[in-house]
Amino acid sequence: MDFTGFDITIFVLAVVVIAILFSAIRTVSQGYNYTVERFGRYTKTLTPGLNLILPFIDRIGAKMNMMEQVLDVPTQEVITKDNATVAVDGIAFYQILNAAQAAYQVSNLQNAILTLTMTNIRTVMGSMVLDELLSNRDVINERLLRVVDEAAHPWGIKVTRVEIKDINPPANLVESMARQMMAERNKRAQILEAEGLKQSQVLEAEGRKEAAFRDAEARERSAEAEARATQVVSDAIGKGDIQAINYFVAQKYTEALAKIGSAPNSKIILMPFEASSLIGSLGGIGAIARDVFGDGATTPSRSSARPPVTRVPDQN
Repeated sequence: MDFTGFDITIFVLAVVVIAILFSAIRTVSQGYNYTVERFGRYTKTLTPGLNLILPFIDRIGAKMNMMEQVLDVPTQEVITKDNATVAVDGIAFYQILNAAQAAYQVSNLQNAILTLTMTNIRTVMGSMVLDELLSNRDVINERLLRVVDEAAHPWGIKVTRVEIKDINPPANLVESMARQMMAERNKRAQILEAEGLKQSQVLEAEGRKEAAFRDAEARERSAEAEARATQVVSDAIGKGDIQAINYFVAQKYTEALAKIGSAPNSKIILMPFEASSLIGSLGGIGAIARDVFGDGATTPSRSSARPPVTRVPDQN
């Protein structure tokens, strides 16, 4: 089949049209934005999906990643407010919000963010003493995020997080801190021990005070009972009842014998005293018992009395 000149012309025009259409159509992937430049000047931004541009006039400028990105902050040395040198590294998270600003407001966006973050780390941490540096990471992260985000705002990006990963003091400083911590803990332990001893002594003193108070109260009550008993005996004697004084004397005599007999190191001895006095006292007790319980109560016989046998402590 022979092609005429017209057929060749139509074929060439079709190829050109197809090439123009392909050059005018741009597909943008999800998570990216493309800037469009016309004769070198920014005109618009292409969003994800199918887009059309003017072929041979417009061209794609910058392809910007709109997803959140991670930037490692390398280790650097920071001098704190109290002249301690520490090695610090971190990590930063940022996201491009305006592709045109990120492409044309700053050159080498990642390097700019990295330099800005490292500079502010030295500024923020250099204004704090070492103890604050080690114990207030949340405060440091919050201050860094606020400062870096505010400085990077004209670049069309949002700094979402700035985190300090490691803070490494020198080895000799770590050893000094360990000794200081141990001394502080020993101090707290001694304080707690002293407080416990003080509390124990206070409680013991209060216990002795309470015991002394109760002993005094018991002695007071015993004295009152003794005085009441003495008063009853005195009243009986005043009324001419001689048996009451016999009962009182016999009771005291019996209590004395009981104390002598309860000694652990005692010997059996015969008491060289007049037995009739004890018998008389027992007779008084019997008479009182008859007055109380009736005539059925009996009294010990004088003829059955023996010399008392009792125990006394060994004098040796």
